[in-house]
Amino acid sequence: MAAHNELGKWGEDKAAEYLRQNGYQIIERDWKSGRRDIDIIATDGNSMVFVEVKTRRNRLFGEPEEAVDYRKLQSLRLAINHYIKFRRINSEIRFDIISVVGMIGGKPEIDHIKDVPLY
Repeated sequence: MAAHNELGKWGEDKAAEYLRQNGYQIIERDWKSGRRDIDIIATDGNSMVFVEVKTRRNRLFGEPEEAVDYRKLQSLRLAINHYIKFRRINSEIRFDIISVVGMIGGKPEIDHIKDVPLY
């Protein structure tokens, strides 16, 4: 596996661990809708939460969440809509971004941005 893929997997693992520690229940990870994917799907109380995880080694080139641009949001909207219809979800939904900064084996810095607009 390429180093950037390993870092991304590590970041998603750390994000899932963070969510569990904060009372979320992980429902699915890396759910695919064609070429689109949703990193983490979890519940927070009565809300279904769709989480995009962005991992970087450092902040030299900006904040990780800045990589969630218009095209990525459009792709996520389509994937989330498919998931809701496929699983027949009838609850409140929310989109969050978790940024993870650090190196494999180290203690990551985690920022959780809740209720990000999908437009």
